[in-house]
Amino acid sequence: MLAITRVITRRIHGTSDVTFPKLSGFSIVSPKHVEVEYADGGKFKFSSEFLRIHSPAADGKVRSIGGEKVISGRRYVGIMSAEPVGNYGVRLVFDDLHRTGIYPWDYFYELGSNKFSLMRKYIKTLQKHNLSREPPPRKR
Repeated sequence: MLAITRVITRRIHGTSDVTFPKLSGFSIVSPKHVEVEYADGGKFKFSSEFLRIHSPAADGKVRSIGGEKVISGRRYVGIMSAEPVGNYGVRLVFDDLHRTGIYPWDYFYELGSNKFSLMRKYIKTLQKHNLSREPPPRKR
């Protein structure tokens, strides 16, 4: 979480104490996966669920429990499209209609560098609040 906080702080204040390698590739492998490659050889594969729960945008469907941002029920979310935003990032449009997050290339690098610890923390947070990655049952 500290790494994410640093990235957000850098974006808000416009400063950067870290330089990130140049982007060399971005592709949506399927509606469920994105691959991002960097000039230093770093290559990250992200699930759409992971990117959705780590969206850099404020979202009305986010629960705030005890000050924690908790997004649940997104295990099967998919990506419908990716729209370039200048030279610095991409807007992902998810099939749950979330589209307000702009993912800068340096944010993908931060996420990829911390992917496993971020996912572990997410799962522990869901367990702590008795929530699930599974979507809620549909109402009939």
